[in-house]
This record gives sequence, structure tokens and C-alpha cells, in this order.
Amino acid sequence: MTTLIRPEGQTPDDLKLSRRAVGALGGLLFSGYAVAALAKEAQPITTDAAGLETAEVSYPAPDGFELPAYVARPAGDGPFPVVVVVSEIFGVHEYIRDVCRRLAKQGYAAIAPAFFNRVEDPAPLSDMGRIMQIVGATDYEQVMGDLSATLDWASQQLWARDGKVGITGFCWGGKVVWQAAARFAVIGAGVAWYGRLAPALDATPVQVSSGQPWPVDLADDLKAPVLGLYGGQDQGIPLASVERMREALARAGQTDSRIIVYPDAPHGFHADYRASYAEADARDAWAKLLAHLDKALRS
Repeated sequence: MTTLIRPEGQTPDDLKLSRRAVGALGGLLFSGYAVAALAKEAQPITTDAAGLETAEVSYPAPDGFELPAYVARPAGDGPFPVVVVVSEIFGVHEYIRDVCRRLAKQGYAAIAPAFFNRVEDPAPLSDMGRIMQIVGATDYEQVMGDLSATLDWASQQLWARDGKVGITGFCWGGKVVWQAAARFAVIGAGVAWYGRLAPALDATPVQVSSGQPWPVDLADDLKAPVLGLYGGQDQGIPLASVERMREALARAGQTDSRIIVYPDAPHGFHADYRASYAEADARDAWAKLLAHLDKALRS
């Protein structure tokens, strides 16, 4: 069994996945779940594609890279409101694709870009050191450029509704949600699942000034309401940083943005393929995500 306890990956001592453990995962690996975090006893939620259109697409990013993405939307002409889904450090694996299908079942067109694939797809990898190298090579401006390309591509699709777009993301992607909501005026609502809000307490000066803005510094710039969903037992995101973010939102007058903390939930509590999955909290948080998106994108 493996447990991902930090928003941007374990340290080498946090996770040692043996060859025996990899082999024991069996058929789920062929379904495309992230090797490095999949719990042997996991029973992930599976959402079928009945009544949906799903596809793997690609479109040019600002640097010329053909950015792959997974798309799930209701069958038919639409138009459907669009939600961008930002992955964890493991990229667009089966859990992220299933989240897209869950959103599509609710009437959304969901798009999950593969931000890390310029270097390598991290989903099949068990070496956390290599995964962290891949993530580390994906800088802030590249991610914002990839999001811009995704928004542009979506705006050209006949099935996409004109107007505001939603965004949600998990772990690494949760931080991206806050950053994107401060960057793009077309974003109408964001839902951030346990994304880091501030540098770690033991961060080096280089890590603190890593070329990316931290969410606690972006409250004044938010162009859309963001709902933060966090775990009270998250070992990688101290509750003190959550309080700092709440205070920053209050100072900025961002009364439509808020953070909900589930007191007993660990990091990754929505990830149903991991040992960290907390079903009751995950279901409640998903209902709150839908209410938040519906209010902004369907009114």
C-alpha cells in the first residue's frame, strides 16, 4: 500500500515502492492508474462513457509543443459549459480521466491537459525521484501558457458554451487553480483540492522565490471565486497556511472565495485510487464543487 501525503510528491523516505508491490497491483495498472500512488486494495470509482463523447486530442501550446489532452463531454451538439481539470503530479491517468467523465455526466465539457508530457508521462512511473524531476521541469510560465492554449482551443469548439470557464485541480493542480484564477479573466469559477498555498516552512530561499506566485500572494488578483477544499490532517499543508490564505482573502474583499477544511481528512482525500481516500468527505466536497461550478457557469 502506498500513501501520498504531500501536495507535490513524497520525499524518498516517504515512499519506497518495491517491485513486488508494483506487480501486486495487477490489472488496475492496465487501466492507467498512476503506479506510484495506487493502493493495492483500492476500489476506484469508475464512470462509464455511456451518453458521452470522449477523445484524446492535441493542440499547439505557445512554445509550439503539441499539448495532449483528454476530453469528456455529453453527447450531442451542446453547447456545454467548459471545465479545465488540472492533474496531480502523476499527470492525466485514469483517475483524472474519470473525474472528467464525472463532470461530463453532470453536463460539463471537461478538458484535462497533459502538462508534464514535454518531458515524460509520469503516470506509468514508480520512481518518485524521476516523477519529481519531471514536475520540477514544468515551470509556472509553461503551465500558464498551456492553460492559455487550452482555453483558446476550447473557445473554438462548437460544443463549448461561450463565456466563463471553470477550473478544478488536485494537489499540484490545486495550486494551479489559484494561480489561473488570478491570471485569466475568462475563468468564472475555480475549485482547488488541497493545493499548496504558501512555501513549506522548511523551504529554502530558492524554493520560496521559485519564479511562481504563491496563492497567498494572489488574493488581490483573483478574477473569479475559488472554493478551496482541504484536509485537516494534511501533513504537507499546515493549517496555519490555510488561515493565512483565509486572512488574505478577507483583506482583499474576496467574499465569494472560501476554504472548507475537513478536520479528519488527509491529503488526497478525494483520490479514490489511493489509501488516503476518505469517502464521506470526498462525496461532500464533490457536491460542493458542483454547486460552486453550477452557480458560476449555469446562471
